[in-house]
Amino acid sequence: MSEKAIIFGMPRIGLTLVLGIEGFSVFALYTLGYQLAPFLVGLALSIGYLSIAVFSFLFGWISDIKYTRWGRRKPYIIIFAPLIGLSFVFLMIPSIILPNLDNQLVLFVWLLIWEIIFKASYGVTTPYQAWMAEQFDINERPKVSQIQNMFNLLGTLVYWSYTYLVLTQVFDQISANPNILPFYFSYPICLFGILTSVLFCSNAVLMPIEPRVEIKSNLKEILKISLKNKNFLAVSLMIGLSSIAWVIIITQMLPFLELVLNLNLNEYFLILGINFFCVIAFLEIWRRLIQKFGKKRAVLYIYIIAALVLPITLLGLIPLNNFLIVGLVYMIGISASIAGWYLLPAVIFADLAEYDERVTGELKAGTYAGLPSIFLNIFQAFGIFLLGALNELPKITVGSLSYSLGLIIWSPICSLILLISWWYTRKYLILDYD
Repeated sequence: MSEKAIIFGMPRIGLTLVLGIEGFSVFALYTLGYQLAPFLVGLALSIGYLSIAVFSFLFGWISDIKYTRWGRRKPYIIIFAPLIGLSFVFLMIPSIILPNLDNQLVLFVWLLIWEIIFKASYGVTTPYQAWMAEQFDINERPKVSQIQNMFNLLGTLVYWSYTYLVLTQVFDQISANPNILPFYFSYPICLFGILTSVLFCSNAVLMPIEPRVEIKSNLKEILKISLKNKNFLAVSLMIGLSSIAWVIIITQMLPFLELVLNLNLNEYFLILGINFFCVIAFLEIWRRLIQKFGKKRAVLYIYIIAALVLPITLLGLIPLNNFLIVGLVYMIGISASIAGWYLLPAVIFADLAEYDERVTGELKAGTYAGLPSIFLNIFQAFGIFLLGALNELPKITVGSLSYSLGLIIWSPICSLILLISWWYTRKYLILDYD
């Protein structure tokens, strides 16, 4: 199981790299660097999330019903993995093709096109993640998810290092001359794109073909059965609702650190180290809590921790000589929450797929990994659109700094969303099975 789990988790390094940089920094890169209006950036990113909603479900459903000589999942990974890497490079470095980045309309269209292609290609992670239910039993999955998240952690360390120590130092330079980019910004982007494609294709070659299980139900029947599963719908709604907050937290983190806390390079080094060790520690802590208390209680703890920590950003309204302590407390709390959140959804939906198999006799792992993405990404699209609108609010001046009011008020909004998700989860969801 160990070797197989390592092969299964391997693509997470590259995937975390490109998705992390895209989700963590594209909003900041295009607004602070390429000087595109925040509302337009939020609009493009929100449409990108809608493309995930369509293609994640489509790839999951098709891979369920079409069994080839290479199995259900491998063909989609091999075809679409290279597109993830290519679209990531074009998304981050528009000057590869565009001769003039001063034209806001052209830059917006470029961002929109490659964001849609990137997020649509990311839909291939649905067939990939569906393997968990087919290749590992219910008792192995928390450990497999932890191994995946250790690979995630390696990717996270690299993209945090790149984002904090490289990207934050080049916003002014990119803003001044977006057509001439420093090599230490552009070369790693190309390397990350290639690495992601290679790791995914290697995974498709090395993983065994999943057992052949006939699925006789057509799409209409699958949807009908899935939509009658009230707990499945409730879980999908819970993850979608809370994702409004999670996507805002992740996307707004870099502009908040850069503009409100105004951290310097040495402070970014410190935050990077604290984040890394917090995530490592809390991945193990959450895994143990899941095994001891169950998935539902773990989810409730995650919501409460994040909801309590987020309002600390309101201290940005007070002029302080140094915001490092605020940044450290904020990042420790968020790292603890996100570590738990990254661990759980894949396990929850794999369990739901197996429970459905015991009821219907058919293991529709792709559908149960893909159908929730419709809820998830519609809510995420709304979250990103809301974030773009918030960042267009009038500027305020705090001490010597000036920034949008939206960089402050987003945190209590996210806390409220997470508290609603906590109440909904506690009252309506079943996440643990015999």
